[in-house]
Amino acid sequence: MAGLVTTFGAGAMTNSIGEIRDADVLFVIGSNTTEAHPIIAMEMKRAVHRGATLIVADPRSINLTSFASRHLKLRPGTDVWLLNAMAHVICAEGLVDADFIETNTEGFDAVRETVARYTPEEAEKVTGVPADDIRWAARAYATTPKAGIYYTLGITEHTHGTDNVYGLANLVLMTGHLGKPSAGMNPLRGQNNVQGANDAGATPIFYPGYQRVDDPEVAARYEKSWGVPLPREPGLNLNVMMKETGRSIRGMFVMGEDIVLSEPNAGALEERMNGLEFLVIQEIFLNETARFADVILPGACFAEKDGVFTNSERRVQRVRKAVEPPGQAKADWEAVLALANAVAEKRGLTPWRYDGPAAIYAEMAKDADKFAGISHDRVDREGGLQWPCTSPEHPGTRFLHEGGVLRGKGLFTAIEYRPSVELADPEYPLVLSTGRTLYHYNAATQTRRGVGLAEKQPVAFCEIHPADARARSIEQGDLVEVETRRGKVACRAMVSRQVRRGCIWMPLHFAEARANLLTVDDGDIVTQTAEYKVCAAKVTRVAEQPAERDAFPGSFYAVAGPEQGTIH
Repeated sequence: MAGLVTTFGAGAMTNSIGEIRDADVLFVIGSNTTEAHPIIAMEMKRAVHRGATLIVADPRSINLTSFASRHLKLRPGTDVWLLNAMAHVICAEGLVDADFIETNTEGFDAVRETVARYTPEEAEKVTGVPADDIRWAARAYATTPKAGIYYTLGITEHTHGTDNVYGLANLVLMTGHLGKPSAGMNPLRGQNNVQGANDAGATPIFYPGYQRVDDPEVAARYEKSWGVPLPREPGLNLNVMMKETGRSIRGMFVMGEDIVLSEPNAGALEERMNGLEFLVIQEIFLNETARFADVILPGACFAEKDGVFTNSERRVQRVRKAVEPPGQAKADWEAVLALANAVAEKRGLTPWRYDGPAAIYAEMAKDADKFAGISHDRVDREGGLQWPCTSPEHPGTRFLHEGGVLRGKGLFTAIEYRPSVELADPEYPLVLSTGRTLYHYNAATQTRRGVGLAEKQPVAFCEIHPADARARSIEQGDLVEVETRRGKVACRAMVSRQVRRGCIWMPLHFAEARANLLTVDDGDIVTQTAEYKVCAAKVTRVAEQPAERDAFPGSFYAVAGPEQGTIH
């Protein structure tokens, strides 16, 4: 989001999901779309069947690579080299959209000068992607009018994640693939309402609608609207908060998040959480973080409350209560309202008064132009609306930046390659990356309670290349120990050519084999987003193997393609 707001002026997908099927080139990078976003992946497959060119850049061979014209199987953490090399080709071969650059952008000369040094041949040495493939991908993307970029956490969860986003934005701006259908730059959001949370100001740097807290005019407007003095300095982001837990942060309220499972370097985080004076969690089920809680507030799930969710394409959609929450469980807004009013009463402050989610949304929309035309009543009448929607008569916006970039001029950003903070070495000779799978969701608070999903994927596993497995006498289904400088976990070995030689991959969903005990908590220089995708590791076969070895399924999904064969 930080890179998009800086570059374009809006932190969301520039285009709509329905436009994917009409695209002629799809560049998917750092996204295992079929497993993390299966509905969007279906649209991508439709486009391919219609004749679109699909380019996938990913260190793993994923399901989507079997539909791709080219798979750029880069080494983890080398995205900047790949993107700068593609930009090099586009500039060197005169494939830039000069008119668009002149009219709609600034800073191009600095980028052109920088990428001149990133030749495809040098990129091949760093990324492992053949120079000819880099040239082919750059030409295909630059010379096709309907070309869109799609990415997720494989791009952002690095210490250079914002640089990766800048690199993608540079490709968009230099080719003019902005402000038109089936094009643009499209981050696929990882949860169903993470876009809505950001829209509403659940970040340390923005009020609702991406209005900066350190902008004096914005702060003054909200002080007048809310009737309270407001700080002018940004707050702490998530990774910094985790490091300050038990230090400058003495109390914490955790809502709908299992931080002990999802945050990096979780062992160190647990030690710091023991230093908290007070911890409240608000959840629908007990989770790993609940072990540290002083108070647990029972929350209502999506089917037990009213409100709106905003999806990846900026579409605000209604959620309606189907059943009443069980026991003492409350909708999140009700619990927060009760807590706020308890504090207000104790301190003699004005109480908060809302009669429901519609009133809360109306307050947000009143002071954020992007949402001014959206209300619960209107969504009830018309269906989902995409922001910007600036008045009750505005139809919503299918794709952004039509007629000009929202920030005025699209900002090119020259970036240099910086290696990940922890690379393979003789002691830890493998590179570990983590992610999600089709059958479980994030911390698996809900999905591992479903019998069918648990049967499909019952145990934690580590993907390892056959050559690396042979060197360690590891066979399919063996119990292995994965170790980094932060800890070790035991899981099953999945011997697979999906991963590059020298790399391993683990899902984050399993509390009994927490991948995030292993990951580094170093953060991006702009956002402090942690580097979940690269750290040094080693894998060893456990001497005493469990008797229930045959219970381990050989794989959890099929991946077909000439490079990796078929895994059953």
